[in-house]
Amino acid sequence: MAASDWKKKCETEWKLKESGIPTPDTVDWKSVYDKKPLGRNLLKNPAPQGVSHETPPPQHQGGGMFGAEPPRSEPEGDYTGWKKSIEVLPYDTSGIPEGVVICHLPQHSWLSLEQQVDLKEEGMWDELLDQYQPDITIQDWYEESQLHKFIYQLQVKLVGADGQTVIQEYSFNPEEDINSFSHTWKEVSHVFSGYGPGVRYVRFFHKVKNMQMIDFRSTLVTDSAVIVSTTRSTPK
Repeated sequence: MAASDWKKKCETEWKLKESGIPTPDTVDWKSVYDKKPLGRNLLKNPAPQGVSHETPPPQHQGGGMFGAEPPRSEPEGDYTGWKKSIEVLPYDTSGIPEGVVICHLPQHSWLSLEQQVDLKEEGMWDELLDQYQPDITIQDWYEESQLHKFIYQLQVKLVGADGQTVIQEYSFNPEEDINSFSHTWKEVSHVFSGYGPGVRYVRFFHKVKNMQMIDFRSTLVTDSAVIVSTTRSTPK
């Protein structure tokens, strides 16, 4: 198939001309068509812990007496595609009167997961990103675990071609109401729009809090997404 035919195929299937998206002849349209960059989740392995927000979070199963199961510092899962790290937090002894003997204290830790999306590698082209600036939608779901008032953080950055310059970013660090508990999934979403030229990467970073005391308890996260659409909204 000729290059012009691949271009026409992309324009027709994704309604690029109707959306006002530039389609220069210099783009390798066969490669773009094969990669299908628009409207799909660009994150790899978006549910590494093997759960989905479409079903209720699993109920915690106690591990019995201390030592009944091997010590763990993270939920089980396949973290392929993610840069993973564990940060063990110091014990919180505030509020404990002097001289009181404590058998067990909860020890919290953060499980951090990071992934960077190379927009050009995924099939985007310069004119799409710089001139049209399509909406980039971020989505994530975390479990209402009630392990602490701070159990989840999200930070997403739009980064330039040098891999360092942050063009726009979004952060979310909610405080949970631990007096109200429904054990559901909580959705986090954000749309980047009107971010200006130069964006080439999306850096997606989130972390969830876990707790070790007698047994291990986790805060799960799932269905993370970075989606570039064919539409653009007016920036606020």
